[in-house]
Amino acid sequence: MTVDYLNTTNKYQPWKMLACLFIIQVFMALVGRSLAPLGPLFEEDLSLSKTQIGMLPAALFLGQALISIPAGFLSDRIGTKNMLILLTLCLGISFASISISSFYPLILSLIMAGGFGYGAMHPASNRGVIYWFPIRKRGTAMGIKQMGVTAGSAIAALVLLPMATQWGWRPVLLVTSVLLIVTGLFVFRLYEDPGTVKSKPSANSAHNMMASIQSLLKNRLYLMVSVSAMALNGTQMILNTYIVLFTYEVHAVPLVAAGILLVISEIGGSVGRIVWGIISDTLFRGNRVIVLVIISIISSVSALTLFLLPVGTAFWIFVPVVLFFGFCISGFNGIWMNAVTEFVPENQTGSASGFSIMLGSWGVIMGPPLFGLIVDMQSYHTGWLFLFIGLLFVTGILILVMLWGNKNLRARE
Repeated sequence: MTVDYLNTTNKYQPWKMLACLFIIQVFMALVGRSLAPLGPLFEEDLSLSKTQIGMLPAALFLGQALISIPAGFLSDRIGTKNMLILLTLCLGISFASISISSFYPLILSLIMAGGFGYGAMHPASNRGVIYWFPIRKRGTAMGIKQMGVTAGSAIAALVLLPMATQWGWRPVLLVTSVLLIVTGLFVFRLYEDPGTVKSKPSANSAHNMMASIQSLLKNRLYLMVSVSAMALNGTQMILNTYIVLFTYEVHAVPLVAAGILLVISEIGGSVGRIVWGIISDTLFRGNRVIVLVIISIISSVSALTLFLLPVGTAFWIFVPVVLFFGFCISGFNGIWMNAVTEFVPENQTGSASGFSIMLGSWGVIMGPPLFGLIVDMQSYHTGWLFLFIGLLFVTGILILVMLWGNKNLRARE
C-alpha cells in the first residue's frame, strides 16, 4: 500500500480531523468502558457473582480480539470515515439493547457484538492519524487521540455511576448509547478522509498477511513483549473492573466515592500515556522495554499495597495508591505499541501492531473472570496477591527482553 499525505492550504485541517477522532474515541469509551463503574449495579440487579462480573469486560474484549485484524483490512478498503459510522452504530445499538435485557447470556452476546465496534475503533482511528499527520507530528497526535480512551472511561465513572445510582443503570445506558449514535452521525458529517490517499493493496494480501504472522510467531523478543502486554492489559482491566467493588464491599467506601477512585485511576492513565512516552524518548533515548520494566515494577508494588491495606482503610489512603497504579497500568499502551515494533522490520510494523493488539486483548478476556473466580473462591486479598505474583513474573520476562534485545535496540538508534 502506498500513501500520499494530504497537502492542504488549511494547516488546521489535520487538527480538525484529530478533534473528530478524539471526540468519537471519548464517546466510544464512555459507552464501552461503562461496564466497570456500573458493575455493582449490574451485580445487584442481575444477581451476578464476581466471576460473572468479570465476564462483562471479557466479552467486550473478546469482540475486540476477533475483529482487530479484519477491521484493519476493512479500514484500508472503505476508509476511516465510513468505518466511524459503522462502528458507532455497532456499539451503540448493541449497548442500547443491553439496557432492555435481563438474560445474562444474551447480555454477554450483546457486549461481544459491541466489542466488534469498540475494537474496530483502534485500527480505524489509527489509520486516520497516520494519513493526516506526517511522522514528525504523529506521536503527539496519536497520544492525544489515545487519551480519549481514558477520558471516556473517567467520565463514565464520574458521571454515569452517580446518575445510574439515582435513576437506574438501564435508562442511563440507553441514553448514553443513543448519544453515542448521535455523536457518530455528527462526526461522520464533519470528518473527511484525505483526498490524495491512495491505497493499493496487493492482490495477494491474504497470503502476505499469513506470511507476516508466521514470521512474527518466530520472533522471540516480539512474542515476549506481546505476552507481557497481555498480562499488563489484563491487570489494567482488573483494576478498572474491581476497584469500585473492592473498596465499596471490603472497605465500606461509599459507592459514589468508590467510583471517584476509578476516575482517579483513569486520570492517572491519561497523564501516563503522554508522560511515559516523553520519559522513554528523552531519559531512555527511545528504549521502550526498560520503561515497561519500570511500569511493571510499580504496578506490582501497587497490587501488593492493595493486598496489605487493612479492612476499613479510609478513602484518602486509596487515592495515591490508585493514582500511581492507574498512571502505570493504564498509561503503558503507547509504550507497548512502540516496543513491539522495535524487534521487527519496518515493513512489518503494521501487522506487528495488529497481531500484538489481538494477543493483548486475550489478557483482558481472561484476567477479570480469573480474578473474579479467585475472589468468589477465596477473597479480594488473595486476588491482589495473585496479581502481585503475576506482575513479578512479567517483570522477569521484560528484563530478559531488555537484556537479549540490547543489540536490536542499539541497531535502531
